Amino acid sequence: MLEGLLPDLEVVRKDFPILTRTTPGGGPLVYLDSANTSQKPQVVIDTMVDHLERHNANVARAMHMLGAEATEAFEGARDKVAAFIGAPERSEVIFTKNASEALNLVATTLGWAGEHQVGPGDVVVTTEMEHHSNIVPWQMLCQRTGAELRWFTFDEDGYLDLSQADELLTERTKVVTLTWVSNMLGTINPVAEITRRAHAVGAIVVVDASQAAPQLPIDLAAMAPEERPDALVFTGHKVVGPTGIGVLWGSRALLEALPPFLGGGEMIETVRMTGSTYAGIPAKFEAGTPPIVEAVGLGAAVEYLSALGMEHVHAHERAITGYALEGLAGVKGLRVLGPTDPAHRGGAVSFELAGVHPHDIMTVLDTRGVAVRAGHHCARPAHEKFGVQSSTRASSYLYTTPEEIDALVDALEYTRSYFRLDD
Repeated sequence: MLEGLLPDLEVVRKDFPILTRTTPGGGPLVYLDSANTSQKPQVVIDTMVDHLERHNANVARAMHMLGAEATEAFEGARDKVAAFIGAPERSEVIFTKNASEALNLVATTLGWAGEHQVGPGDVVVTTEMEHHSNIVPWQMLCQRTGAELRWFTFDEDGYLDLSQADELLTERTKVVTLTWVSNMLGTINPVAEITRRAHAVGAIVVVDASQAAPQLPIDLAAMAPEERPDALVFTGHKVVGPTGIGVLWGSRALLEALPPFLGGGEMIETVRMTGSTYAGIPAKFEAGTPPIVEAVGLGAAVEYLSALGMEHVHAHERAITGYALEGLAGVKGLRVLGPTDPAHRGGAVSFELAGVHPHDIMTVLDTRGVAVRAGHHCARPAHEKFGVQSSTRASSYLYTTPEEIDALVDALEYTRSYFRLDD
């Protein structure tokens, strides 16, 4: 076994019922699209079914038995998420419907009143390797407020160009927002260093951890204050949890300074026709009936990952990614887009195969039972940097085996033969 793989990998795989599926041809299903969405362990499925069958009610409203049980489960999920990321306070954990909504919440409210309000002459800094969800909300903010959007570029190996820091991080910089792990390049960015430099000029820092939370240990409370971001977001469906649930963690200082994002039930303190006052955090940002069973499922998911140990999940991801990079290096005409050192990247590996369109690669691989993604992966600026419109992406996770990577490489060799690339 490769050094670093989960020692009980086959036992872990049995936790994921979908991995027992076969293809229409009867062969094994090789799922290499986990950066898109992860598969779900049985405990998450069972927890959500049990909640719907036995405890279903609205939360924070009905005080009958089912209402109390639902509220306890929902708030228990908040405790589990807070522990998973090492949140200094449980009330700093806000449930949203996904990471995109969490980023829009921050970007939108920063354009309204408050001590952190973004306005004309201010600068928002991001990077050109971001997912569209961490570009478009900031573009919209700048368009509304007259602020300027600027960004870090990256080099041909997929690493941020930090030589631009002095130019980008100035007294005009109000917000710095970046991905911790690129969903296209796989690059692990130096979040602590950039946060420290941003805080030194008085900027707040927002981190998209959608690809980091599934594979890196995160302990916000253990971070030095100057290196701890002010806000961090991730989505449930990439951490073996359900869709329809996301997380915004924000420091108490930031969340209390921001105005509410949505108005409605549960985010109020009092309502009169002449005006309203608002609840404290987290309720202030959770208007209306929340995604209750999804939160309960997310709680079960992060509890599952915590039991495995995120340090072990990270070691497995690094080992299997290294094995994949070695295998892909042997495929003639294939170019990996992003770092080739597994110590500096996550498990999403995007690549080109000369002479074949990514969608054709994906289709042929699918006929061989290998599930990958093709397209721009919601990262068009990063693709433009390499002069391509799209790429094929294979992404592993804690249940990926070396044999599945071998199947990917074999399917790519078959693809070369199918398109007669050596003729």
